Amino acid sequence: MTTRRTLLTAALALIMSTALTPLPGAQAAKKKARHPAVRQMEKVADELIKAQRTGTISSFSNVIRRHADVPDIANFSLGRYRSKLPKSKRSAYYRGVQRFMARYFASNSKKYRVVKAVINPTVTPTGKDVYVDTKVKLQSGATYNVRWRLAKRRGRYKITDVKVLVFSLVTQQRALFYNFLSKKKGDVNALVFALNR
Repeated sequence: MTTRRTLLTAALALIMSTALTPLPGAQAAKKKARHPAVRQMEKVADELIKAQRTGTISSFSNVIRRHADVPDIANFSLGRYRSKLPKSKRSAYYRGVQRFMARYFASNSKKYRVVKAVINPTVTPTGKDVYVDTKVKLQSGATYNVRWRLAKRRGRYKITDVKVLVFSLVTQQRALFYNFLSKKKGDVNALVFALNR
């Protein structure tokens, strides 16, 4: 269990600290021909690089707010407990989830430094979503394939999940929330409070 937890932590930390290398200026002309989801990930790349450099909660929170579908991620993370979330607490819950992810990203951004990343210009469509693959190399020399899932929201693509190895960020986050809620007898208000501390 400890080895699996360590691997999950490392995988999630890698997701959160991934700083994608922008494409060189010589390839700027090719950018226009790329899929909108790839172009979106190139924007995310610039912001993740800056966030990793500063390593603050607020820097990661800003990237998450702009480029992730936080309500979609937050609702999935609640799963079977979603019906217990009062409408009056939704905004606070979404803010808390955003902060929870940003806190984790910031706390691990210095441990898993990415020195090189290449965004695959070919997307993989699955229904309404698309996947954008990235190969990253860490300072340690390890390399990983990272798969970003994006969905179109109001005319632009938003990140709805990230996978490293076989681990999904949102699935792992839901497991954490379920564990917390099972100890609190399903009290979603307690989760909202904990996320916003």
